[in-house]
Amino acid sequence: MNDYLKSIAANYKTDKESVYNTWFVNNEERLKAFRSIRRGVQQVVKDIKEKKFGCDFKGTSLEFVLTCITEQKQVFEGASHPFYWKPKLRIPDIYENEANKNAFGQFLENCLSLTKEEQLIKEIIKLDQLKIKGLGPAVASIIYFIHPTIFPPCNTAIVNGFNILFKDKKKLGSWEEYLKMREVIIKTNQNLKNDLSTDLGAIAGLLFDIGVRKIMTGDEHLLSADERIKVEKQIEKRHKEVSEEKQEENLHTEMQYHLLKIGKALGYDVISANNDRSKKFSGNNFSFISLQAFPSLDVDKDTLNTISLVDVIWFEKNSNKIAGAFEVEKSTSIYSGILRLTDLHYSFKDHEASLYLIIPDSREKEVIMQLNRPAIKNNNIHIHYILFSELRNNCDAMCKFGDSKDILRKIAKSIEYA
Repeated sequence: MNDYLKSIAANYKTDKESVYNTWFVNNEERLKAFRSIRRGVQQVVKDIKEKKFGCDFKGTSLEFVLTCITEQKQVFEGASHPFYWKPKLRIPDIYENEANKNAFGQFLENCLSLTKEEQLIKEIIKLDQLKIKGLGPAVASIIYFIHPTIFPPCNTAIVNGFNILFKDKKKLGSWEEYLKMREVIIKTNQNLKNDLSTDLGAIAGLLFDIGVRKIMTGDEHLLSADERIKVEKQIEKRHKEVSEEKQEENLHTEMQYHLLKIGKALGYDVISANNDRSKKFSGNNFSFISLQAFPSLDVDKDTLNTISLVDVIWFEKNSNKIAGAFEVEKSTSIYSGILRLTDLHYSFKDHEASLYLIIPDSREKEVIMQLNRPAIKNNNIHIHYILFSELRNNCDAMCKFGDSKDILRKIAKSIEYA
């Protein structure tokens, strides 16, 4: 069995369009998501405590959390659907029922504070015993981003992949079934510890790819003609997604380069996010114009880790004072970028840093909606945004004629709060 699993895992890792290669490894957005989602879950707990959660999924902090998760794509596609409020069925019953809402909030709070596996499993069992209608293992997709080495995410494709691989008949929607499935997944992952990762996202991605028939397990000859057509369409869809993601990544890199180039020309010390220092655009290495290391900042380790993932930061020359911070957005959650800029704002209020979102032209309406969120609007945090086209078209002019970061205001837009 081990040789069989190792062979499948090897195919999974060598397939350039598998979840392993398109999402799990070398993916800065995946790494950024953990902090953003954790912060989002903290906000859900806070809103429930303060009776600000609302009686519908739309507009709640939970919607933000699930948006961040679903925009991880593939493994988490459709992760928000189980949380949509279905008023005729009264599910999931965490919006109108105050006791259930509080129980859900306390469960999330405990997941944030607890670290031991047995304690966390007890919390799941306690939640299951409450029999809250419609609140099942879909929650595992949230817990994964809090405890990635303890809980795998769960959805239809993952369960299907599990049943195909292990010749089982586990059902979706049962916490009891999820916990049994989890035991097998963890045992299998331990046997494959040198092949995958302690982060259960890797093996969950394998099960997902098996579930959608992206990775075959030797039983493809048993597929019907209709199933074969479905598999071919799935593979074609993945190929298209990978091509689009590559184009988006190239745009992201281009915008980062323009920001580094402008900052350098204006006399600032510039640096890109930790994971981007080896990038280059049009033959120009980021490392050639960037600081070699992130300046020493007087903040806790967690905050520093978050800020070091901001796409581009400008520092005053020969100083650790932040002059500007920039988040370049593509198909990822805009609000997660806003969260990182907000973290920076609160951590360095005395720096008077200018905060910018750099966005595709097509996402302007979404940015306006996100910047109007109460968490941003009520705290009067001024985040400007610049369209990709404006940054690209005006880069050289700003390098030539600009004398400070204020030149960006010529092409930036902002929300005017009353």
